Amino acid sequence: MDKAFAEEFARDWVAAWNAHDLGRILSHYSDDFEMSSPVISKMMDEPSGTLKGKKAIAAYWSKALAHYPELHFELLNVLVGANSVCVVYQGVRGLSAEVFHFNPQGQVHAAFAHYS
Repeated sequence: MDKAFAEEFARDWVAAWNAHDLGRILSHYSDDFEMSSPVISKMMDEPSGTLKGKKAIAAYWSKALAHYPELHFELLNVLVGANSVCVVYQGVRGLSAEVFHFNPQGQVHAAFAHYS
């Protein structure tokens, strides 16, 4: 994973969320990506905390954006891994981190959200 790519991804990802632009947010992900978050369990009544595919996750994020109309993320740090990036930010749930695993085409194919 290239540090410049990771930082550009993080900046654009945060900007997309701050713009509340669901299409732009989803553009970072492959069609069959998987998302895991403790919020999924509560907001989507999904005990596993995991959703798969853009359609299911778009429904979740659309609901989240409506639930948090003043949602704003502040980028704090970007950590680089092997084919992965961890974005640390301050958000509506406090200190947060999301780990993104990328496919060979540079799209996220798995994401894992963590909250304080």
